[in-house]
Amino acid sequence: MTIRPLLAIGIGAAALAGCATTAPLPPTEVIRYHLGEPIARGTVSVEPLSGGAPASLEFKTYAAAVQGELLKVGYSVPAQGGTPDYVATVGFTRTSQEGPPRQSPISIGIGGGGFSGGRRGGGVGLGGGVGFPIGGGRPTQLLVAELSVTIKRRSDQSPVWEGRAQGVSDIKGADQQAGKLAHALFTGFPGQSGRTITVK
Repeated sequence: MTIRPLLAIGIGAAALAGCATTAPLPPTEVIRYHLGEPIARGTVSVEPLSGGAPASLEFKTYAAAVQGELLKVGYSVPAQGGTPDYVATVGFTRTSQEGPPRQSPISIGIGGGGFSGGRRGGGVGLGGGVGFPIGGGRPTQLLVAELSVTIKRRSDQSPVWEGRAQGVSDIKGADQQAGKLAHALFTGFPGQSGRTITVK
């Protein structure tokens, strides 16, 4: 059996309010899907989700972070010119948003339905809009980023694992966001299928 693609990220209802001079950012939210069976390791290459397009500098940052985490959980890099056992396709989005000029809750959201063992998993939805209050009523810029990874067998392109991670950082922390999301996504790999977790 194969894992069918994840459904779209949904919007639900979890919020973390901030009211101090420097409001705390919420933890990264992660959801993974797989068949609940042992996932074999092997060599793996990291590729863009769309495929074919030249890799951007930003993609290379996320790809390097994902590859580093894959190596930590037991995968390896194929020999030069060799064919990998698996392909990890990487997709990401980054959106800059301005917090409101008044005290307001901050929240993020990740969810969607998945398939495991041929049976449809229940949808999970958390989060909503983004707002980050700062002392003195002045808004600040936030970066909302989402990282998605699918590990497929190279031989037949069948997926063995899928995951998404979403997090919020201020603009000053943007450079570390790729590593933070990748680390959260592969924490406890392969993770419990269909369950949304938070990683600080």
